[in-house]
Amino acid sequence: MKIVIIEDEPRARDLLQTIIQRKCTGVEEIHDADNLADGVALIKKVNPELVFLDIELPNEPGTRILNHFTDQEVNFEIVFTTAYSEYALQAFEMNAIDYLLKPLRPEKVKMVIEKVKADNKHRRTKEKLKEFTTSLENRTFKKIGLPNSEGIMFVPVEEIINVEADGMYARVYTSDGSMHIVTKPLKFFNRLLEMFDYFYKPHRSHIINFNYVQQYSKKDGNSIILENGRDIPIVKERKDEFLEKVYYL
Repeated sequence: MKIVIIEDEPRARDLLQTIIQRKCTGVEEIHDADNLADGVALIKKVNPELVFLDIELPNEPGTRILNHFTDQEVNFEIVFTTAYSEYALQAFEMNAIDYLLKPLRPEKVKMVIEKVKADNKHRRTKEKLKEFTTSLENRTFKKIGLPNSEGIMFVPVEEIINVEADGMYARVYTSDGSMHIVTKPLKFFNRLLEMFDYFYKPHRSHIINFNYVQQYSKKDGNSIILENGRDIPIVKERKDEFLEKVYYL
């Protein structure tokens, strides 16, 4: 594997290179640059599989990297290094973008490199970064990247009807009648969807979208019937809370 590091802080750049050399196997070459322009030139020269990219760079932010490449030239994966805010971290996760938080930790660097190796055949760098950049600039999340066995499916958030736990995976049901098996547990969606007031968790194994609630049923215990026909249980402790939210929607 060839790696390019684009980082304007010399200490951070040297630390990342040292961690990779000492902790990561299968890395043949490591190249580095301290600004985006030089980093782009380096990528085109050495053709790396992986680019570690700082978001905040002098002259031009790292998020604009794909402005310098055609679709055919984007044959590398990107991992951002950042000390960004909680909002940016949500943007990373909503769009399935890999990132490392500063200060860098060896075990995290090794983990993300191993993940990139495993996911190498499923690259969708262009689409992931486009959605990520849009989220950061507009401060709104319109789509969510759903990792699956084939790669990543981007789905408009408002089209998600419900999410169900399936062990360490989750089933995401959407308004077009599709069901997606996602390689993330339900708690992944708990954290991301809580920012939207129309999502609610009536049961430890379920998250629903209030916009698709069709009926509240008292038959055989309390449950919510959704427009896709799914019958979702409500735990007794959350029945009153659910009904209160319904009344104030």
